[in-house]
Amino acid sequence: MTEVKQQIIDFIEKNKKIFTDLSDRIWENPELSLKEFKSAALYEKVLEENGFKVEKNFDDIETAFTGTFGSGRPVIGILGEYDALSGLSQERGALSHKPLETGAPGHGCGHNMLGTGALAAAFGIKHYLETSGHEGTVIFFGCPGEEGGAAKAFMARDGIWKDLDAALTWHPEDVNEIKTGTNNSTIQVLYDFHGVSAHAAGDPEHGRSALDAVELMNTGVQYLREHMTSDCRVHYAITDAGGVSPNVVQEHASVLYMVRAGIVRNCVELLKRVDKIAEGAALMTETSFDRTFIDGTADLVPNFTLETVLYENFKEVGLPAYTEEEISFAKALSATCPENPAPGFASKLDDKIREFAEEQSSHGKSGLNNFLVPLLHSTAFQAGSTDVGDVSWQTPTAQIHVAGFVNGAPGHSWQNVSCGGSSIGHKALIHAGKVLACAAVDLYEKPKILEEARVEFEKRTATGYVCPIEDGAKPIAI
Repeated sequence: MTEVKQQIIDFIEKNKKIFTDLSDRIWENPELSLKEFKSAALYEKVLEENGFKVEKNFDDIETAFTGTFGSGRPVIGILGEYDALSGLSQERGALSHKPLETGAPGHGCGHNMLGTGALAAAFGIKHYLETSGHEGTVIFFGCPGEEGGAAKAFMARDGIWKDLDAALTWHPEDVNEIKTGTNNSTIQVLYDFHGVSAHAAGDPEHGRSALDAVELMNTGVQYLREHMTSDCRVHYAITDAGGVSPNVVQEHASVLYMVRAGIVRNCVELLKRVDKIAEGAALMTETSFDRTFIDGTADLVPNFTLETVLYENFKEVGLPAYTEEEISFAKALSATCPENPAPGFASKLDDKIREFAEEQSSHGKSGLNNFLVPLLHSTAFQAGSTDVGDVSWQTPTAQIHVAGFVNGAPGHSWQNVSCGGSSIGHKALIHAGKVLACAAVDLYEKPKILEEARVEFEKRTATGYVCPIEDGAKPIAI
């Protein structure tokens, strides 16, 4: 550990209450995607009070913002998120499902931690730039709508990330590891069908059922499934069935579709086929439809060079220390979760790492996975989607996972909300901030790393970025 990095760690530790208090306030006021007005205002206030130049309504997205400090290159972006999920209200530190308010949102993906941990990293980098006099810029990006809205992808359509030399971020998980590999791209589109209402018994010949169109579209997509590559997925939800009266021909009905593919260009092509099925359904039923683009995200482009930098700094910074009370709580909460004897993505790909993770986690019985999974570089595919993928198509990007959840905690669960509002969540976000900030120092001080990261990036993105966001589309809260 260099003296410079130790000073950053000490600075973040000294100021940790800024970040943990902000995390708690966002946890207590969970807001859905693209509706994070209170959260964004809190971030903007803290950034302004601490010497960052703040740009609100960034890229014409109401709850997006940036906080910038420094000048010149390198320009390092730190990505923060702060949206919650519907229906996941939950008491802090509880060992059973206890909603604070039935049906209300909650931070089931830990974005209260994600954003504030990223903010801690930005503060640590700012402190480094101030005290060292080193040339360089740090930009904290407040990115709304990761759970539905894909603000980063809209920003990618507008070329925002191309100006960065690198982007770093993190995510709470049930394990400490360097994220590697790739994942699904995804696109969401809403189809609103319009028909003609009529008495279903007395005047059916004059009716044109929008619900029939939705059902025929769904049937057509079922037959499409046989003719997609195995990495593709298509999901749907009927958002409007046209009413509750079966004796009235439904004049309106809506269905929301999500298509996924391993590569974003394939996702765009798959959506074109779904569009044709919608056209066919309208033709068969003599209805019409309005098509509303919602959002889309690209697959992740891994960067092994940056992954190595993050791993080396994670090893240097070490791991959090937990109290007996925190360990006991974690074991009890983990007991409510599915078994996870070998945590970590790398455990699924490498036998030696799997054995290591099994031993270190006591075969999933430890509650808290307070160990660092050995580094593994991979281009392997894993399910799920994130708009960080779009960032990674425009600049070298890398991420870490820090154990802010207990072992086996399901994604988007009440267990995550319970733990994310606890002292375990506090320690995770502070630790993430330290690791990211120290890694950024290497990027500022060792130009060769960024050069190597850029060369790797150019090779992996040589096919070109196909943005899933359509021209003219605006982020929509759904």
